[in-house]
Amino acid sequence: MKRKNHTESQIIAALKKQEAGISVKDIVRELGVSEATFYNWKAKYGGMEASDVKRLKDIEAEYAELKKMYAELSIENRAMKNLIEKKL
Repeated sequence: MKRKNHTESQIIAALKKQEAGISVKDIVRELGVSEATFYNWKAKYGGMEASDVKRLKDIEAEYAELKKMYAELSIENRAMKNLIEKKL
């Protein structure tokens, strides 16, 4: 089955519809997703606004970059320690 990519604003709009009283079955039928997907969205994005979601994405990207930087520095640190131990 083809995976549909829904934007964060579409997801937030769907969650707002559910909060307004529209049934989940109607919303998932309209979007073409399963109820499980909808509830996963609700767990991840529930209570957020569109600006909050953009901020979350930015923070996640920054966190991934920091993890990569830490891994590189950790590898360099181990290599230097091994080099120093061999010289002693």
